[in-house]
Amino acid sequence: MKKLWEKGIETDAFIEKFTVGNDRELDLELAKYDVQGTIAHITMLESVGLLESDELEELTDELDRILNEVIEPGDFEIEEGVEDVHSQIELMLTRKLGGIGKKVHSGRSRNDQVLVDIRLYLRDQIKEIASLSRKLFDTLISQSESNKAILLPGYTHTQAAMPSSFGMWFGAYAESLVDDLVLLESTYKVINRNPLGSAAGYGSSFPLDRTMTTELLGFEGLNMNSVYAQMGRGKTEQTLSFAMAGLAGTLNKLASDVCLYNSQNFNFIKLPDELTTGSSIMPHKKNPDVFELIRAKTNLLLSLPNQIMMTTSNLTSGYHRDFQVLKEILFPAIQELKNCLFIADHATGKIQVNDQILDDLKYKLIFSVEAVNKLVLDGTPFRDAYQKVAQQIEDGSFEPPTELNHTHEGSVGSLGNEEIRSRLDELEI
Repeated sequence: MKKLWEKGIETDAFIEKFTVGNDRELDLELAKYDVQGTIAHITMLESVGLLESDELEELTDELDRILNEVIEPGDFEIEEGVEDVHSQIELMLTRKLGGIGKKVHSGRSRNDQVLVDIRLYLRDQIKEIASLSRKLFDTLISQSESNKAILLPGYTHTQAAMPSSFGMWFGAYAESLVDDLVLLESTYKVINRNPLGSAAGYGSSFPLDRTMTTELLGFEGLNMNSVYAQMGRGKTEQTLSFAMAGLAGTLNKLASDVCLYNSQNFNFIKLPDELTTGSSIMPHKKNPDVFELIRAKTNLLLSLPNQIMMTTSNLTSGYHRDFQVLKEILFPAIQELKNCLFIADHATGKIQVNDQILDDLKYKLIFSVEAVNKLVLDGTPFRDAYQKVAQQIEDGSFEPPTELNHTHEGSVGSLGNEEIRSRLDELEI
């Protein structure tokens, strides 16, 4: 099938296969956004006199039909020999409407067309990621409040250090998500600017109304400089990758804690049977596979910024075919992150905590700081109090202050959950 750019010389079949790669499959994600962008573009073309009103009506009706009857039901396909989603939709228009369908490309290039499609796609994906993150946040805060008075040992240098609580532990990951969402909101603002009308990166001599398409597509503003609009390819993906890596890092640490705390040596938490798997030869095993896989998958997501930077780091301004590879890197990663957030939310809500951890004598020494503080409050200088308690520990006579117990919230401070939620509520994403 003849390409949009062909001038009578066919490309070798193996070259075409190599250059197209997985683009047809990945472009299916962009189909509805390509229709949305095209409708905005032709509406603008009619307003500046490059389309007749009846042509606009016919084109819009057919694009709506393609969206509602082909794309939304999942029946959209990019035919063999058609390069991408943009070419496929234009082909469908020309088959149905003839020469009118050939007018939709006036004033734009596939370069700014794909820029628009990807930004519209990423806007929706960011909203979905934010929604899933908020659900996990709610689950973590709920667990924090339910278990706020139950103590567990805090660790430094992988050694029992000071008393903490499950309220603090769950709440820490909730607050971490808020910071991750701050970065995600910033990413949304970077992405939410309209590149349409920049054409191949150097503008168009047609009298395009870029403000109009900006409003029609719901962008916050537009990329003023057409060269920079094209430079946004790669930078857009890289900016999002940092936000995704932040979320992946939070999930990764949570999963690592759960895998450790669930082990018999720690026995801080228990996962219900429906979240665990067994062994083919060891009948006692209940393995935390869900969190182990979250840990592995998020480790891969942590490499996402580096993958994107290494794909684009030595490119000059203007379009390069290298950008096509970004879809292969980013699109599956977005789905993986959404899956991890969904599963983490489901599983975290089912974690059961051990409220008798500190019955084990090996945790007696984590109250040494409380013993020092009590002496200081009674008037002993801090350095003297520290040395006194250290000597008691050394000679084996140390005993924790008698007023401490397994549900002493005061020893580990305030949760601050209301303040954390307030920060989340201030975000616009």
